[in-house]
Amino acid sequence: MRCSSAATRPARPLPTPLMLRYGKGDFNCLHQDLYGKVAFPFQVVFFLSQPQRDYSGGEFLLVENPPRAQSMGRALLPNQGDALVITTRHRPATGKRGVHKVSVRHGVSPVTGGERWTMGIIFHDAQ
Repeated sequence: MRCSSAATRPARPLPTPLMLRYGKGDFNCLHQDLYGKVAFPFQVVFFLSQPQRDYSGGEFLLVENPPRAQSMGRALLPNQGDALVITTRHRPATGKRGVHKVSVRHGVSPVTGGERWTMGIIFHDAQ
């Protein structure tokens, strides 16, 4: 498939499904899936492989970066057939000064054996 510049690429107002395969040593750095000027605040991740049977390692990582505070991470190992609905950018939180936004990034820790498959659906209006 040929790549095109953002200026010549048509808009994609439909959800983008992604099939992701991770083999031994593969990982995904912490990130946010933000494409285009308009992004739906949630995305869905479907887990198609069973941890410990199909692969080892490969934890799904969620890291929150609250303002003026230390980051907090979670490592999840959902089962085959599970789905997570996660934020694409921020989540609301309540603190001493009221309600505020907490930035959230996600990623995948290194797979240490086998193959890990997931499907993600991102809702956006990418240009």
